[in-house]
Amino acid sequence: MERIFKAAGYSLAGIKAAWRMEAAFRQEVVLFLFLAPLGFWLGETGVERALLIGVLLQVLIVELINSGLEAVVDRVGPEIHPMSKTAKDVGSAAVLLCLVNVVVVWLFILL
Repeated sequence: MERIFKAAGYSLAGIKAAWRMEAAFRQEVVLFLFLAPLGFWLGETGVERALLIGVLLQVLIVELINSGLEAVVDRVGPEIHPMSKTAKDVGSAAVLLCLVNVVVVWLFILL
């Protein structure tokens, strides 16, 4: 049980750090807080609700991974390097694809 509590503490610390340091994460949390109740209300079945809310959670998850990736790249060194740029761009692209996925899933379900 101690390991589970420590892991939960580390996870909460990560969420707090992302909230404090990442404007994109804060914006996506606000988007989630607005759209998740709407998705729960608009979804007609459990599967629809799970999809509408799940894709929103996916954005937050990928943003956290992207933030971690960016932190590691920045930790390696402040110099500009093509591979560092590629790593950050790929992480950003993953978040963008998640946001596109939100739009696609919501459109398919609501239309």
